[in-house]
Amino acid sequence: MIEPHSILVRGGTVVDPVAGTSQAGDVAIAGEAIVAVGHAPDGFHPDLVIDADDCLVMPGLIDLCARLGEPGGESAGRLDAELAAAAAGGVTRVVCPPDTDPVLDEPSLVEMLRWRARRIKRSRVYPLGALSVGLRGENLAEMAALVKASCIGLSQADRAVADTQLLARALQYASTFGYKVWLRPLDAHLGRGVAASGAYAQRLGLSGVPVAAETIALHTIFELVRASGCSVHLSKLSSAAGVELLRQAKAEGLPVTADVSINSLLLTDVDIGWFDSRMRLDPPLRQQGDRDALLRGLADGTIDALCSDHSILGSDDKVLPFAEATPGASGLELLLPVLLEFARRSALALPQALACTTTRAAAAAGLAAPSLQPGAAAELIVVDAQQRWKPGADALHSRTKPTPLADVEFSGRVRATIVDGRVVHRSAGA
Repeated sequence: MIEPHSILVRGGTVVDPVAGTSQAGDVAIAGEAIVAVGHAPDGFHPDLVIDADDCLVMPGLIDLCARLGEPGGESAGRLDAELAAAAAGGVTRVVCPPDTDPVLDEPSLVEMLRWRARRIKRSRVYPLGALSVGLRGENLAEMAALVKASCIGLSQADRAVADTQLLARALQYASTFGYKVWLRPLDAHLGRGVAASGAYAQRLGLSGVPVAAETIALHTIFELVRASGCSVHLSKLSSAAGVELLRQAKAEGLPVTADVSINSLLLTDVDIGWFDSRMRLDPPLRQQGDRDALLRGLADGTIDALCSDHSILGSDDKVLPFAEATPGASGLELLLPVLLEFARRSALALPQALACTTTRAAAAAGLAAPSLQPGAAAELIVVDAQQRWKPGADALHSRTKPTPLADVEFSGRVRATIVDGRVVHRSAGA
């Protein structure tokens, strides 16, 4: 890693979602802060110049769902690899779900993960603590102790909460102390299939997960939010009906936010093809109408954020029949190109599209928004938006290689990533 005292990012198009602007200029960095945007100050002599000609200069991305490996034990190499992948993908802040091994249900495990992430210093890591012990949904975890250990919220990861009384107690307790609860809207009994219910899953003979598995859970969550006043973040919406229920809840004024995964935003159930296990995901890929509703919901702000839903997979997890394959995919390095594709498909100006991985994502997580204004922390990326590439295994830094987007040709790769004034990733030739 290069640790110059001062950096000049020269000649790029500076895209700032906080200001809502996109304009040509330089970015001057001294120490950990941005000191000027547009033109370098008089007498500024940088230790390092990064040429950003024909590139975009943007705040670092915030990923609201990315698994990084175990919090302790022998996982040092894994955590380093995943944070290197984050930096290579332009992700400077990572929200880590609690479904690690062991589960993040004790303050000591949270503190160990945070300590090890700080030593690596590639991206900022924000853990979510387990809502219940071991994510089993039987007894509530020590929420106050987990938040004191730097958890930004409490979560069941992808686990459905079968016990509504337990969930009600959790939201009441969290509301009392101002904690945010992150929930995957999924009915525990209807959500046991491996593909989205529909004609295609039926033709393939795959067990289905109906839309009702999401909407029933949403109705329950919204009723409990009304009763408790608890702030809730909904992870990985997957259906048009779910988007409409969220839209109604927000119109009512309920304190809810939501995200959608990169895979659900681009793919549909027919992409499963002939039992392609790379498409074994959770939530499962749904129909085109659902995908289009998700895109519209993200564009109009009903859905707050776009996340990678990055998973940790073993080498054999996808070398199995579709129904037996482990759900999940690599995603940290795909958040940026999917964001750029979303901007094209939604016809949003880039500063507005970028908000779903910066300002809106930050607000949903309760974090300060990254900015390219003078005085802000130097947390930014330089992106060659024209570079074409496919995310095959050889192109990814993550140890998790399988992705359902491996055959898609994207535009946009990160040339440099800067966190707190330090260059934590730089591609060849940058």
